[in-house]
Amino acid sequence: MSALKNIWIVYNRELKAQFNSMLAYVFIVIFVLLSMSLTFLLDDFFAPNAQDASLEFSFFRWPMWLLMFLAPAVGMRLWSEEQRTGTIELLLTMPLAVWHAIVGKYLAALSVITIAILFTFPVVITVAYLGDPDNGTVWGGYLACIFYGGGALAITCAVSALTRSSVACLIIALSLCFGQLLIAIPPVLDYAADNWGGGFANALGSLGTWAHYTEMKRGVISFSNVVFYLSMIGFCLFLTSVVIKSKRS
Repeated sequence: MSALKNIWIVYNRELKAQFNSMLAYVFIVIFVLLSMSLTFLLDDFFAPNAQDASLEFSFFRWPMWLLMFLAPAVGMRLWSEEQRTGTIELLLTMPLAVWHAIVGKYLAALSVITIAILFTFPVVITVAYLGDPDNGTVWGGYLACIFYGGGALAITCAVSALTRSSVACLIIALSLCFGQLLIAIPPVLDYAADNWGGGFANALGSLGTWAHYTEMKRGVISFSNVVFYLSMIGFCLFLTSVVIKSKRS
């Protein structure tokens, strides 16, 4: 119970800090506006021949690219700001385990991302009003967004622990998220298969986020996809704890 209490204390502290700085509101507004604009305007959502009631192509293809920017922007200050201001020393002297602080701060940032994702729900309401959406694919798409956002945030958390600069964290985390997505897109996998064999291409595909996100947004919530994201999040948070503990000692 003490572990949950400590995590809750850190979570509340970090969530209040996110919204007190106004940055959380800015990120949420930008994400929602861009998601809806790209869906309704760029994709000719209201065109007479539009048939994507599942929202798989007209809506859920955009959040992955937006979250690739949003997650690092939300998480870039998690530990880098603590190091820059010196408050990390105060935090580490508190009577709580390092992993309590890591989980609490991570969940607070993830809450901001999840709120931003859920605030796009008017898109689903619009589709339900105009037609008959595929609810399985819709919920799968939202889970894909949350899992992808959580994975990108975990990468950012680890990078933030390694640097004092929020800007440097943003650039590095964004580059890593983009690279992890890029290595698994079909043209890259085709090139890898032609030049280095199918086994290497399959390995790239399993390590990248493209295929896992694409399957989940189609409503395929397979065990392997869930394990991939949970493993990535767990590894990055473990790496964060190793870095933070090294600073504590």
